Amino acid sequence: MSFPISYEIIYSKRKSVAIQIRPDGQVIVRAPYGCPRSFINSFIHQKADWIVKHSAENKQRYEKQVQLKKDRPTLSDAQRKRYIETARSIFTQKAAYYARLIGVTYGRISIREQKTRWGSCSSKGNLNFNWRLIFAPEEVVDYIVVHELAHRKEMNHSRAFYNVVASVLPDYKVQEKWLKENGEKLWNCV
Repeated sequence: MSFPISYEIIYSKRKSVAIQIRPDGQVIVRAPYGCPRSFINSFIHQKADWIVKHSAENKQRYEKQVQLKKDRPTLSDAQRKRYIETARSIFTQKAAYYARLIGVTYGRISIREQKTRWGSCSSKGNLNFNWRLIFAPEEVVDYIVVHELAHRKEMNHSRAFYNVVASVLPDYKVQEKWLKENGEKLWNCV
């Protein structure tokens, strides 16, 4: 493995060294204050194969996303508003249904065009969903709703959290896989 690998160091009040690969392939090393440069170099050298692999994958994914954005059709405000209202209706009905099944409550539902998330659940129980999910198969929409509602019981992604999801959707991994493999396409539907 050739060395050196180009990277940026960010020091902070952390306890361990970690590597982050940005979407464009840039390597970031996060290290505790006072961590010797020699230790960081050694750490980078040990992880070189992993860094090269993930950096290339991220860069390829990033370039593909940039191309998809160039190819993306533009929507009028009226079109976007119609899609958001359709999404609001769908997510409101599904959240009410699945909340009863899981045995949880939630706050308000917001429909957004989040660039990096399909959904989220705040600590106050407010749910946010990406309106572009209306172009996904219904089972995928169900999975995202259940995933976010499961956070009302487990505010993490632990085994207990996924047990809650699986109790309602035993095949959730199929939907998770579909979204991982096809999610980018939802940005080009309209």
